[in-house]
Amino acid sequence: MNLPNSITMSRIVMIPLLLWILSVHFPYQANGEQEILASILFILASITDGVDGYLARKRGQITTMGMLLDPLADKIMVTAALVQLVAYNPQVVKVWIAVVIVGREFLISGLRSIAASEGFTIQASDLGKLKTVAQIVSVVSAILAHHWDRWEFGWLVIPVRWIAIGAIYFTVIVSTISAIDYFVGFWKQIDRASKDRRSSFVLSRRKGTGTQGAS
Repeated sequence: MNLPNSITMSRIVMIPLLLWILSVHFPYQANGEQEILASILFILASITDGVDGYLARKRGQITTMGMLLDPLADKIMVTAALVQLVAYNPQVVKVWIAVVIVGREFLISGLRSIAASEGFTIQASDLGKLKTVAQIVSVVSAILAHHWDRWEFGWLVIPVRWIAIGAIYFTVIVSTISAIDYFVGFWKQIDRASKDRRSSFVLSRRKGTGTQGAS
């Protein structure tokens, strides 16, 4: 297994560890250790998402296994974090919010699978990249908001809970808009591919008819 794939696998291994830290079985819960550790772990996992792809391209180690594992690890990580947060901090992460965000992830995966079977790809848009950043901010802030309503540093007050609520709803909006954007791009590509197939079929029929007439 090459280095990029090893990094991707490490992200998958982090998922059960994250779930354990955010569970009632974690031994250190009194002073915010639980929230800090879970936030750091999720941020590290998110960083590896960019590192493995960068290394795979730079080292020329793009493999079928990596292409399969990388998006799978992303989907499992986001799904696991949001499902756990529904129980861990339901005041911030509602059930319907998790359903919308997770549903969007699997919808895009399905569209990409269909696109690949049709011989084309759907490129990641700027909205998709913004959605990824918003997801990281919303998950981390929702974890921290379980223990802190706000952070006070003298005159500076950081409203952790309100940041979490704002980030999670912003993620829902961006996820929905980016899903529509991906679907429109997919529909245009699939329609173009269908027209190309029809044109190729008509041309082959004409060539066949011309050959028969010449004989």
